[in-house]
Amino acid sequence: MSEGGKSRSGWWPSTLRARLFLILFAGLAVAYGLSFSILFAERYMSAKAVMLGTLESDLATSIAVIDRLPANERAEWLDRLSRGSYRLVLGPGLAGVPDLSGRGAEIAERIEEAAGKRFPLRVEAIPGDGKRLQGHLTLSDGSPLTIDVTPRGVMPLAEWLPYVFAAQMVLLILCTWFAVHQAVRPLGALAAAADALDPNKKGSSPLSESGPSEVADAARAFNAMRDRIAHYLEERVQILAAISHDLQTPITRMRLRADMAEDTPEKDKLVSDLREIERLVQDGIAYARSSHRNDEKTSRIDLASFIDSIAYDYQDTGKAVTVAGIAQGTAVTKPHALRRILTNFVDNAIKFAGAAEISVERKGEGAIVITVLDRGPGIPDDKLEAAMQPFFRLETSRNRDTGGTGLGLAIAQQLAVSVGGAVRIYNRPGGGLGAEISLP
Repeated sequence: MSEGGKSRSGWWPSTLRARLFLILFAGLAVAYGLSFSILFAERYMSAKAVMLGTLESDLATSIAVIDRLPANERAEWLDRLSRGSYRLVLGPGLAGVPDLSGRGAEIAERIEEAAGKRFPLRVEAIPGDGKRLQGHLTLSDGSPLTIDVTPRGVMPLAEWLPYVFAAQMVLLILCTWFAVHQAVRPLGALAAAADALDPNKKGSSPLSESGPSEVADAARAFNAMRDRIAHYLEERVQILAAISHDLQTPITRMRLRADMAEDTPEKDKLVSDLREIERLVQDGIAYARSSHRNDEKTSRIDLASFIDSIAYDYQDTGKAVTVAGIAQGTAVTKPHALRRILTNFVDNAIKFAGAAEISVERKGEGAIVITVLDRGPGIPDDKLEAAMQPFFRLETSRNRDTGGTGLGLAIAQQLAVSVGGAVRIYNRPGGGLGAEISLP
């Protein structure tokens, strides 16, 4: 038994396309074979009846003519009265055995009917000579006559018939493949659309609702589900934005009251907690805006100047941020969104490693990959994917004590979608983390 309690035979294909093709082709091939067999059997029986009827009538005529001819003229007429399936021979013929069965018995019965009751007849099979038969009879004047019968095939097959059969099988395969392709293609499109489902991605086209009614109904249901998911996500982000925005006013009042209070250790703790809450609220607003409010226009930037400006801003505040190599060329993107993504990467690197290094690499088809590298503790491999989720914090070094809210990478990922890019984080060989964004 395979996983999930389903048995899987070694010969049974695993894909729906192959299974449908096998079922349809096998069913059509069996049906075609049965039709061909029935037609062949019907033609065989018809040809057999015609052959036996012709043998009986021709043989009766030949015997009657030979019997009426003078004895000295019979030899001249033997070839004229013989046919393809039998030959007339004057004399007693060959010795045979009376053991007849199957088709031989049917032919013997027709020979007896052709001879009639006027001529005593004895039909024998010639041993060792296939289906050859000989009928021995005595004419009216007492002369012996032998009827040498060599039955031919009832219905010979034409030489072109195997080629026609092969062409029909090829046509059957092509038609079956086309039918399966038409049936499975919508499922492939639905699977691809489900795999690429991203309700937050702007400008993504819905699944085509054309085709048969069942396919169109499934596509409409999928598009409706996609719209509902997008609506739920938008509602979630709007709630987060509303709560974060509404919290700013009471936080500000509390900050003012705390600043007016007497200097005590409790005041310092209160102010620290308020700063942390304010930072969390600001990050929540930033996450909400990155999800649905990034209306920044795209523009062309010089990569070298852009990356150097980010590094210089950190260096001016005494942070160890360097640029690896020289970033050549330009890129068309949203500058403020890209800057926010890279600053989130750099902030994380400085927070957990104390230093950061920025590198730019061009890959095939003009793609640009900007990577921020550090030599910090990294992230466990089984938690790399979860680290991109909102409010995710590790229980070890990347926790609230370091000042993080768990929204930095989530905001970077949302902004990357808005600029048409993709974010990836990975552990570096030898320790440390790499955070990269790929731009088209």
